[in-house]
Amino acid sequence: MKTIFSIFLVVCFLILTGCQSQQAETMVLLDEKISEVKISKSKGFGGMNEDFILSFKDKKSIDIFKKAITTAVKQPGKVDITEPNYDVMVEYKSDEEGLPTHGIHLWLGKENEKSTFMYITNDTVYLTSSQMTKELRKLILSEE
Repeated sequence: MKTIFSIFLVVCFLILTGCQSQQAETMVLLDEKISEVKISKSKGFGGMNEDFILSFKDKKSIDIFKKAITTAVKQPGKVDITEPNYDVMVEYKSDEEGLPTHGIHLWLGKENEKSTFMYITNDTVYLTSSQMTKELRKLILSEE
């Protein structure tokens, strides 16, 4: 009976660890307080347009951007995609000077669609939920 119970525990352990390794990979930001999120019309891949059209410093807006970015799920393979709509610059507040900023391309989805993020430094694509698109559209389109 002990042997069957031991086998059962091992099988359960393997199932649980297998499920955990299947978790979706998401985007990451620094573990620092975000001080500002800036938005510009994108001029294309690989660079950041620093002619910003929007700036968000309030906690609620920053929290929406943070959640949208950190819950966006990595998509497998190479994706053939059009030029991005927006560039998003995430700036951090810290006691230390010189923290890097995160530059991210954004394809803002239409109503009830997912949006797409991509770090400006690579070509991996991450998708948000349609609910996050709704929140991002409220912020970006109502301010433009």
